Amino acid sequence: MVTFHNVQFLTVLLFRFACLSLSQDAAHWNKVARDDLERALELETVNKNTAKNVIVFLGDGMGVPTITSARIYKGQLDGQSGEETSLTFESLPRTALIKNYNTDQQVPDSSGTATAILTGVKTKHGVVGVDDSVITGDCSSGKTAEVDSVFDIAIREGKAAGIVTTTRITHASPASVYAHAADRDWELAAEDDCVDIAAQLVARAADFQVVLGGGRRAFLTTEMVDPEDNSTYGEREDGRDLISEWKDNVPDGMNGHYVWNKTEFDAIDPEKTDYLFGLFEWNHMNYEANRADDKAGEPSLLEMTEKAIKMLSKNEKGFFLFVEGGRIDHAHHFNWAYGALNDAVMFDSAVEKALGMVDTDEDTLLIVTADHSHVNTISGYPKRGNPILGKTGELADDGLPYTTLNYANGPLAPRVQESFQQTGDRPNITDVDTESRDYQQDALIAFEMETHGGEDVTVHADGPYAHLFHNFHEQNYIAHVIKYAACIGEYAGRCIVEDVSSASREAVSQIASLVTMCVALLFNIRL
Repeated sequence: MVTFHNVQFLTVLLFRFACLSLSQDAAHWNKVARDDLERALELETVNKNTAKNVIVFLGDGMGVPTITSARIYKGQLDGQSGEETSLTFESLPRTALIKNYNTDQQVPDSSGTATAILTGVKTKHGVVGVDDSVITGDCSSGKTAEVDSVFDIAIREGKAAGIVTTTRITHASPASVYAHAADRDWELAAEDDCVDIAAQLVARAADFQVVLGGGRRAFLTTEMVDPEDNSTYGEREDGRDLISEWKDNVPDGMNGHYVWNKTEFDAIDPEKTDYLFGLFEWNHMNYEANRADDKAGEPSLLEMTEKAIKMLSKNEKGFFLFVEGGRIDHAHHFNWAYGALNDAVMFDSAVEKALGMVDTDEDTLLIVTADHSHVNTISGYPKRGNPILGKTGELADDGLPYTTLNYANGPLAPRVQESFQQTGDRPNITDVDTESRDYQQDALIAFEMETHGGEDVTVHADGPYAHLFHNFHEQNYIAHVIKYAACIGEYAGRCIVEDVSSASREAVSQIASLVTMCVALLFNIRL
């Protein structure tokens, strides 16, 4: 049936392709390449300033297929064909590939990879802030295996620190900023005499000026009603109200605020606030695709990043900020490409906001990377500008349409298997709107949750010593670049030596000038 919507869509599509055919001749592509070459030639000058500030953006699960499809999706949201679009972080001048296995797994988990990124030490899957000597789940072994994160070191240097995530603040990746645990699942309770991850965070309230994310359940007792849902309670069984403890741990004389909804968040004045603790959901924060539906309201990743930078920038010694787009990963786990791409586009918007607030030419090292990939694929031969969430426009050999994006495994595989059992064919999606918010892509191998992918991920950077990202690197290399650029940890002596060398050169120059003047006076030479 032909409708106005169909005609309108076809008109826009035909116009788009007509524009492409008119504007993308040889001259167009030669100009694109020449412009890229000019930018590359400018990179011969490297930035060797000291990184006063460091921002680490982690797109959880944001592998190369996700970057490519998010790039296209972003362009199509703007009315373009999509393929020619660039995500903001793709324009950063330095890029490399990162090998992201765990010490005990070929395909990694987030806790082991985040620990590698933030501490400089690779480790097992399922553990946080400890090295490979740990016995998973063994409390005592974890205590002898603790490793400092770059944030721990920066805090000791007097820098401000902040954590922003769309997951639970105690989840694997953000926990790697501040915690040490022999089991990533010890978010609100730990074995033996180990301290759980939430309690570790609250004990360090004075160290982190900004903490924003989800996960109220780990901070409220089983008798405390969640403020957003009167039928939901906290999950702490030790009777500790960690939100009250956080307030008590804010240093005397400092202005600290706890917030749990967007109205309270928006009311925070960064200039008048020293400490900000925000927990916007009982569990993880909403997917970006669903955020507008939240009854209490949640800030976006962009808004949280902006407020964090404003607060942390007040420290004259600089700051370290960790920003995680955590729900990219979760959407993929449910074979939900719509959710993953919307979160990825918001993640990119947060990077763009940050770049507009800091000076990467002068004193800020900004890094964008992923902890691992997923098993999502971009396949078939869809035409240029075809909706990335749509069908390819052609039929497979079985005579049925298929989507450009699919998954190698995951929870939607039983749908495919059941269809084969009942009809002998894949599900027929001819009349299905695959671009709708609720559509989940097909998968091949059945898993309760789709798995991570094991291929290399990318790292993108700008700022002091960003040029050190230049090749294939082990994942733990990232932390060492950060420490080297910021002159902290084992690389603190680098700046001392360089300062001494600079001072020595200046002293030699001054001595030479004095000798020249003395010689001139001695021999009555006019200078």
